[in-house]
Amino acid sequence: MTNQRKAVMFIATSLDGYIATKDDSLEWLFKVEGEGDNGYSDFYDTVDTVIMGRRTYDWLLEQELESFPYEGKECYVFSRTESQDNENVQFFNGDVVGFTNQLKNKEGKNIWVMGGGDLIHSFMKEELVDELIITVSPVIIGKGIPLFKEIDFETELTLKSVRRFNQFAELRYEVKR
Repeated sequence: MTNQRKAVMFIATSLDGYIATKDDSLEWLFKVEGEGDNGYSDFYDTVDTVIMGRRTYDWLLEQELESFPYEGKECYVFSRTESQDNENVQFFNGDVVGFTNQLKNKEGKNIWVMGGGDLIHSFMKEELVDELIITVSPVIIGKGIPLFKEIDFETELTLKSVRRFNQFAELRYEVKR
Protein backbone atom coordinates (compact mmCIF):
# COMPACT_ATOMS: atom_id res chain seq x y z
CA MET A 1 0.00 0.00 0.00
CA THR A 2 1.21 3.53 -0.79
CA ASN A 3 1.21 6.46 1.57
CA GLN A 4 -2.12 8.17 2.09
CA ARG A 5 -2.64 11.40 0.21
CA LYS A 6 -2.56 14.56 2.28
CA ALA A 7 -5.07 17.40 2.33
CA VAL A 8 -2.95 20.53 2.12
CA MET A 9 -4.15 24.08 2.69
CA PHE A 10 -2.12 26.43 0.45
CA ILE A 11 -3.15 30.06 0.83
CA ALA A 12 -1.93 33.62 1.16
CA THR A 13 -2.88 35.92 4.01
CA SER A 14 -2.27 39.49 5.06
CA LEU A 15 -0.05 40.00 8.08
CA ASP A 16 -3.18 40.60 10.17
CA GLY A 17 -4.75 37.31 9.07
CA TYR A 18 -7.16 38.11 6.23
CA ILE A 19 -7.42 36.19 2.96
CA ALA A 20 -9.48 38.87 1.18
CA THR A 21 -11.17 42.18 1.85
CA LYS A 22 -14.87 42.29 2.77
CA ASP A 23 -15.71 42.67 -0.93
CA ASP A 24 -13.55 39.64 -1.89
CA SER A 25 -10.74 41.75 -3.36
CA LEU A 26 -7.16 40.45 -3.53
CA GLU A 27 -5.65 43.67 -4.91
CA TRP A 28 -3.61 44.10 -1.70
CA LEU A 29 -1.89 40.80 -2.46
CA PHE A 30 -0.86 41.67 -6.01
CA LYS A 31 0.78 44.94 -4.94
CA VAL A 32 3.52 43.10 -3.05
CA GLU A 33 6.80 42.29 -4.78
CA GLY A 34 7.35 38.56 -4.78
CA GLU A 35 9.86 36.27 -6.41
CA GLY A 36 8.89 34.25 -9.46
CA ASP A 37 5.54 32.68 -8.71
CA ASN A 38 6.24 32.59 -4.96
CA GLY A 39 6.43 28.79 -4.85
CA TYR A 40 3.07 28.21 -6.55
CA SER A 41 4.37 25.97 -9.38
CA ASP A 42 6.33 23.78 -7.01
CA PHE A 43 3.23 23.31 -4.87
CA TYR A 44 0.85 22.91 -7.82
CA ASP A 45 2.89 19.98 -9.14
CA THR A 46 2.30 18.10 -5.86
CA VAL A 47 -1.51 18.03 -6.19
CA ASP A 48 -3.94 16.41 -8.59
CA THR A 49 -7.15 17.31 -6.75
CA VAL A 50 -8.52 20.73 -5.80
CA ILE A 51 -11.29 21.40 -3.28
CA MET A 52 -12.84 24.84 -2.97
CA GLY A 53 -15.92 26.47 -1.53
CA ARG A 54 -18.74 27.88 -3.64
CA ARG A 55 -17.83 31.53 -3.02
CA THR A 56 -14.26 30.85 -4.19
CA TYR A 57 -15.56 29.12 -7.32
CA ASP A 58 -17.97 31.97 -8.07
CA TRP A 59 -15.13 34.49 -7.54
CA LEU A 60 -12.99 32.59 -10.07
CA LEU A 61 -15.79 32.75 -12.64
CA GLU A 62 -16.15 36.51 -12.07
CA GLN A 63 -12.48 37.03 -12.98
CA GLU A 64 -13.23 36.43 -16.68
CA LEU A 65 -10.17 34.23 -17.12
CA GLU A 66 -9.39 32.86 -20.57
CA SER A 67 -9.58 29.31 -19.24
CA PHE A 68 -10.32 27.52 -16.00
CA PRO A 69 -7.10 27.74 -13.94
CA TYR A 70 -7.16 24.14 -12.69
CA GLU A 71 -7.70 22.24 -15.93
CA GLY A 72 -6.27 18.75 -15.71
CA LYS A 73 -6.92 18.53 -11.98
CA GLU A 74 -9.87 16.81 -10.35
CA CYS A 75 -11.87 19.76 -8.95
CA TYR A 76 -14.65 19.68 -6.38
CA VAL A 77 -16.76 22.62 -5.26
CA PHE A 78 -18.36 22.17 -1.85
CA SER A 79 -21.71 23.92 -1.95
CA ARG A 80 -24.85 24.02 0.16
CA THR A 81 -26.95 24.48 -2.98
CA GLU A 82 -27.56 21.98 -5.74
CA SER A 83 -25.57 22.73 -8.88
CA GLN A 84 -24.90 21.01 -12.18
CA ASP A 85 -21.42 19.51 -12.66
CA ASN A 86 -19.52 20.84 -15.66
CA GLU A 87 -16.35 19.99 -17.57
CA ASN A 88 -14.20 21.71 -14.92
CA VAL A 89 -15.77 20.88 -11.56
CA GLN A 90 -17.98 18.47 -9.71
CA PHE A 91 -20.23 19.94 -7.05
CA PHE A 92 -20.54 18.24 -3.69
CA ASN A 93 -23.15 18.66 -0.98
CA GLY A 94 -22.91 15.83 1.52
CA ASP A 95 -20.76 14.20 4.18
CA VAL A 96 -17.53 16.24 4.01
CA VAL A 97 -15.58 13.90 6.29
CA GLY A 98 -16.51 10.71 4.47
CA PHE A 99 -15.97 12.23 1.04
CA THR A 100 -12.58 13.71 1.95
CA ASN A 101 -11.39 10.48 3.54
CA GLN A 102 -12.40 8.61 0.36
CA LEU A 103 -10.31 11.07 -1.66
CA LYS A 104 -7.36 10.65 0.71
CA ASN A 105 -7.49 6.88 0.29
CA LYS A 106 -7.47 7.00 -3.54
CA GLU A 107 -4.21 6.69 -5.47
CA GLY A 108 -2.78 10.01 -6.50
CA LYS A 109 -1.05 13.17 -5.45
CA ASN A 110 -2.06 15.47 -2.62
CA ILE A 111 -5.35 17.35 -2.32
CA TRP A 112 -5.38 21.15 -2.32
CA VAL A 113 -7.88 22.65 0.11
CA MET A 114 -7.88 26.16 -1.34
CA GLY A 115 -10.63 28.01 0.50
CA GLY A 116 -12.55 30.06 1.36
CA GLY A 117 -13.02 30.82 5.00
CA ASP A 118 -16.06 28.58 5.65
CA LEU A 119 -14.46 25.59 3.92
CA ILE A 120 -11.17 26.04 5.76
CA HIS A 121 -13.03 26.31 9.06
CA SER A 122 -14.97 23.08 8.54
CA PHE A 123 -11.89 21.19 7.31
CA MET A 124 -9.86 22.33 10.32
CA LYS A 125 -12.68 21.54 12.75
CA GLU A 126 -13.11 18.04 11.32
CA GLU A 127 -9.32 17.47 11.41
CA LEU A 128 -9.15 16.90 7.66
CA VAL A 129 -6.17 19.18 6.93
CA ASP A 130 -2.78 17.47 7.21
CA GLU A 131 -0.51 20.33 6.20
CA LEU A 132 -0.78 24.12 5.99
CA ILE A 133 1.31 26.26 3.65
CA ILE A 134 0.59 29.87 4.46
CA THR A 135 2.22 32.69 2.53
CA VAL A 136 2.22 35.88 4.57
CA SER A 137 2.05 39.19 2.74
CA PRO A 138 3.55 42.26 4.43
CA VAL A 139 0.25 44.14 4.28
CA ILE A 140 -2.20 45.01 7.03
CA ILE A 141 -5.70 45.38 5.58
CA GLY A 142 -7.57 45.89 8.87
CA LYS A 143 -10.71 43.94 8.10
CA GLY A 144 -11.95 41.37 5.67
CA ILE A 145 -12.40 37.62 5.40
CA PRO A 146 -10.31 35.99 8.12
CA LEU A 147 -8.04 33.06 7.39
CA PHE A 148 -9.37 31.36 10.51
CA LYS A 149 -12.78 32.02 12.00
CA GLU A 150 -13.29 32.13 15.73
CA ILE A 151 -13.01 28.52 16.84
CA ASP A 152 -13.95 26.34 19.78
CA PHE A 153 -11.25 23.74 19.15
CA GLU A 154 -7.48 23.64 19.28
CA THR A 155 -5.10 22.45 16.57
CA GLU A 156 -1.43 21.84 17.30
CA LEU A 157 1.05 22.34 14.48
CA THR A 158 4.73 21.63 13.86
CA LEU A 159 6.70 24.18 11.84
CA LYS A 160 8.38 22.29 8.98
CA SER A 161 9.97 25.13 7.02
CA VAL A 162 10.13 28.85 6.34
CA ARG A 163 10.94 30.23 2.89
CA ARG A 164 11.25 33.77 1.66
CA PHE A 165 10.01 35.00 -1.72
CA ASN A 166 11.28 38.59 -1.69
CA GLN A 167 8.62 40.33 0.48
CA PHE A 168 6.53 37.16 1.12
CA ALA A 169 7.21 34.62 3.87
CA GLU A 170 5.99 31.06 3.35
CA LEU A 171 5.31 29.10 6.53
CA ARG A 172 4.85 25.34 6.20
CA TYR A 173 3.20 23.50 9.08
CA GLU A 174 2.26 19.87 9.67
CA VAL A 175 -0.81 19.15 11.78
CA LYS A 176 0.02 17.11 14.88
CA ARG A 177 -2.19 14.05 15.30
